[in-house]
Amino acid sequence: MMFARKRVTAFAAIAVAAAVALSGCASTGSGDGGDGGGDGNLAITFLPKNLGNPYFDTSSKGGKAAVEEFGGTFAEVGPAEATPDAQVSYINTATQQGVGALVVSANDPKAICDALNEARDAGVKVVTFDSDTNPECRDVFINQADSEGIAKVQVDLIAEQIGGAGEIAILSASANATNQNAWIDMMKEYLASDYPDITLVETVYGDDDDQTSFDKTAALLQTHPDLKGIISPTTVGIAAAARYLSTSDYKGKVALTGLGTPNQMREYVEDGTVTSFALWNPEDLGYLAAFAAQALIEGDITGKKGDTFTAGDLGEYTVGDDGVVLLGDPFVFNADNIGEFDF
Repeated sequence: MMFARKRVTAFAAIAVAAAVALSGCASTGSGDGGDGGGDGNLAITFLPKNLGNPYFDTSSKGGKAAVEEFGGTFAEVGPAEATPDAQVSYINTATQQGVGALVVSANDPKAICDALNEARDAGVKVVTFDSDTNPECRDVFINQADSEGIAKVQVDLIAEQIGGAGEIAILSASANATNQNAWIDMMKEYLASDYPDITLVETVYGDDDDQTSFDKTAALLQTHPDLKGIISPTTVGIAAAARYLSTSDYKGKVALTGLGTPNQMREYVEDGTVTSFALWNPEDLGYLAAFAAQALIEGDITGKKGDTFTAGDLGEYTVGDDGVVLLGDPFVFNADNIGEFDF
C-alpha cells in the first residue's frame, strides 16, 4: 500500500522521489507554462541529479503533487548523467525563462554555485534537497534526515548483520556527492567509537550508474576475499550490489545494507540477499521541497533560522541552522514490513 502523507513521527510514515520541458532541456510531466497562482511566480522547476533515476522519479512525483495543490506550474529538467557541472545549463535556462523557484539536488557543492547565485540575483528562489550546495548558494536546504542519524542507522544495520566484527566496504555514489561524503565521514567516526572490531577496508564510487555500481561490487569482492559486508548509501548502488550478490556465490555470505527504495529492493529482501535497509520517503521529500519553494516565493520565509511554514499534509516545519529544514528520521525496511510500501 502507499502510505498517506502525514507529519513525520518516529517509525510512522517515514520512509523514503515530471512536467513541462524548459526550452531546449529534457523534461517529463505536465503544466502549461508561465506563472502559477498565489501571490507570486509559482512556476517551479525541479532539477534532480539526473533523470531516469527511480529515486528522483519518486521525489518529483511528490513535488508535482505539492505544486498542483497550491496552484503552481511544475516542471522537471536534468542531465542524463550525474556529473559535477552537468546541471549548470539547466539552471541558466531556467533563469532565462524567469521561473519562480528552482528545486535542486546538487551533484557537487561548488560546481553549480555561480549559476545558482546568478539565478538568485535574477529573483529566482533556490531550494536544494537531498544533496546540498554550499549554504551561500541557496535559500533553503530540505534535508531528508539528520546526517548523523542516516550514518548511524546504516552502521548499526551492517554491524547487526555481520555480528559486530569483520571487514566491510562502502559503495557510494560520486566522489563529489555532498550528502554521501558527509554520511561516510560520520560512519567512519561511529565505527571507530562504537564498533572497533569492524574494519572499513575501502570506499568505492559507482557514480549512481547501475552498471558501474554492479562492476564495483564485483571488484570489491575480488579484491577483499574476507569481506563480510557492504554499505551502499545510494539507491542505485544498493540495488546494483544486490543484483550482483543475488546470483553469486556470495549470496547469504556477504551482508548488504544501505539506502534503497522498497520497490527496488523487495525481490532481494524476499529472496534473502538483503536482510534490511533504510530510507526516508523521497515523495515526501519532494513534496516538502515544493512547499518550501512556495513559502520563499510568497515571502512567508526567507531561510532564516526560526522561520516556519506549512507543507500541506505534512504539517508545519521550522527552518534550522544554515537554512536547513529536516524531513524526519530514516525508516528500516525488512521482510516483515516491506510489503506495506509502494515507492
